[in-house]
Amino acid sequence: MPRLILFNKPYGVLSQFSGGPEDVARATLAAWIDVPGVYPAGRLDKDSEGLLLLTDDGRLQARIAEPRHKMPKTYLAQVEGVPGADALDQLRRGVTLNDGVTRPAEAAVIEPPPLWERDPPIRYRKNVPDSWIALTITEGRNRQVRRMTAAVGHPTLRLVRWRVGDWTVEGLAPGEWRDAG
Repeated sequence: MPRLILFNKPYGVLSQFSGGPEDVARATLAAWIDVPGVYPAGRLDKDSEGLLLLTDDGRLQARIAEPRHKMPKTYLAQVEGVPGADALDQLRRGVTLNDGVTRPAEAAVIEPPPLWERDPPIRYRKNVPDSWIALTITEGRNRQVRRMTAAVGHPTLRLVRWRVGDWTVEGLAPGEWRDAG
């Protein structure tokens, strides 16, 4: 039976078990997960937090990570400003980025979610309001959610991956992990 681990990746941690010489001072998964033979199914950049799945099964890893499988991934994004109907419609139709048009996404403004404190906290700007959106995508381009929100005029301040397929980070504090199932 394949092993699947749900990990709440803290801000600043790389989605890999080791780094090159330039990464000596950075935290990697090895500081949090001491389970031999598991590897990340997809990536989450160091500036993002939340659900990272790890498995010892290559086929499961591919099904989770490869865009052709269109596994939905839901992100909670704290953005500058309050996206209006036009910005949300753009996200729902697909946004033109430098590497092409994204697939349509599910997008909605939401109330601030009851999340853990981020260390370090985001920088607030006194004269710029912020809000939260839930965004579900079915592809995984490099820094895609950040690029999408910026393209519609609402740069991301904080990004938390909440769900991948049926798996969620709910109930896991940053740095905690559990076996799925």
